[in-house]
Amino acid sequence: MTNDNTNPVEEEVQEAFRDRIATVDAKGKRNWVYAQKPKGKLYNIRTWVSWGFFALFFTLPFIKYHGRPLFMFNIPQAEFIIFGKIFWPQDFFIFGIMMITFIVFIVLFTAAFGRLFCGWICPQTIFMEMFFRKIEYLIEGDAAKQKLVKNSPWTAEKIRKKVTKHVVFFLMAFIIANFFLSYIISMDELKKIISEPVSQHVGGFLAIVIFSGVFYGVYAYFREQACTVVCPYGRLQSVLLDRNSMIVAYDYKRGEPRGKYKKGTKAETNIGDCIDCFQCVKVCPTGIDIRNGTQMECVGCTACIDACDKMMEAVGRPTGLVRYASENGIAEGKNLRYTGRMKFYTVLLFVLTGLLTTLLLTRKEIDGTIIRATGLLYQERGADSLSNLYNIKIENKTLNEIPVTLRLEGEMGKTGKVELVGNSNVHVKKEGQGAGAFFIVLPRNVVRSRKMKLTVGLYEGDKKITELKTNFMGPFTRF
Repeated sequence: MTNDNTNPVEEEVQEAFRDRIATVDAKGKRNWVYAQKPKGKLYNIRTWVSWGFFALFFTLPFIKYHGRPLFMFNIPQAEFIIFGKIFWPQDFFIFGIMMITFIVFIVLFTAAFGRLFCGWICPQTIFMEMFFRKIEYLIEGDAAKQKLVKNSPWTAEKIRKKVTKHVVFFLMAFIIANFFLSYIISMDELKKIISEPVSQHVGGFLAIVIFSGVFYGVYAYFREQACTVVCPYGRLQSVLLDRNSMIVAYDYKRGEPRGKYKKGTKAETNIGDCIDCFQCVKVCPTGIDIRNGTQMECVGCTACIDACDKMMEAVGRPTGLVRYASENGIAEGKNLRYTGRMKFYTVLLFVLTGLLTTLLLTRKEIDGTIIRATGLLYQERGADSLSNLYNIKIENKTLNEIPVTLRLEGEMGKTGKVELVGNSNVHVKKEGQGAGAFFIVLPRNVVRSRKMKLTVGLYEGDKKITELKTNFMGPFTRF
């Protein structure tokens, strides 16, 4: 990493991290980060992970399950689809449980594994470092060449590079914006916006333009500021991490005091392994010096690990001067261990995830509520029968229109009956709701209490869909 107007060797800059973030100078102006291209084992693994992420991001909108998108988060219409199952505002309690699980997951995951998510699978990091940054390297070259282009006069070559980069950046942002929108309104609706006249989809067209502008602004200009200024997770890590959390850390016990490496000379006995080459600083996408310890700006991308390992190999010293470790591990000189605390957190995370997954998978596609008509007592039907009036609402979360019939379940089904008001069934539209009113009629001799619990079965033809509970009110009887 190379910054305009800064010299990392100066003492003032060495201490500046305590007073301000690395991308802002003493006057409050932004230091543009020119991150050197990382090379190494971890960077190669991250590249493969990013390809997996891109494959999922750009293919999931095309995948359908039972005629629905696999994922859709239509916030304006309050319609959400997760793994092909549709959720409406009536399912808010599930989202409440989901949010609680998500918050607990963040707290436990960060306490155990630090910012592993940020460095490896966060969309912002992956798109910035593994997509747009690589495009920039391809067009303008590595960090040194980018800085030369920045400081050079406006020649035809500079104009060509700058225009090409920003045109490609906006084109990529436009493509990403389209796919991002498909997660909100579905790919089918997106295709209509693309293929039909703009006048029919003004709102959708404006959404694409706005999203394209936002993504272009973030990846062309805002960049690492999204992680250090906007993202709340980066702010929270300071209270979520402890001395046993796994972080990207510099082994100061082994590295200090630092000393410059001179080829062909024997290493001094009182000098640590850090040769003060600043390679770990040059590759950092957020402009920090990892040797200053854990900092809010660090996203755990491991670029500094690869850079340091490469230099250690070059000078014949052991790798791992910068590595995944914990604060206690560095202080005690121990390797990172999968501790009992991490195991407990991992098990707890799996349990929470399993509970939420079970809740989602066992959720009923058709459900309803039965409410006894308020203000009415039981009705007498001749000398030997009693009835109660009920209202029913049925939610149909399938893609099929369903005629629902009602039947009494259990022993009461043998002697009692259900009489729908006006129809023989409740007609429920696909992905809609149906409502109706009905009587439950029971022989007087089976009503043995003031309030009886009954079970009403919902049927599609002879296929039982689900059961609903209700109460039957009768006369007060003494035995």
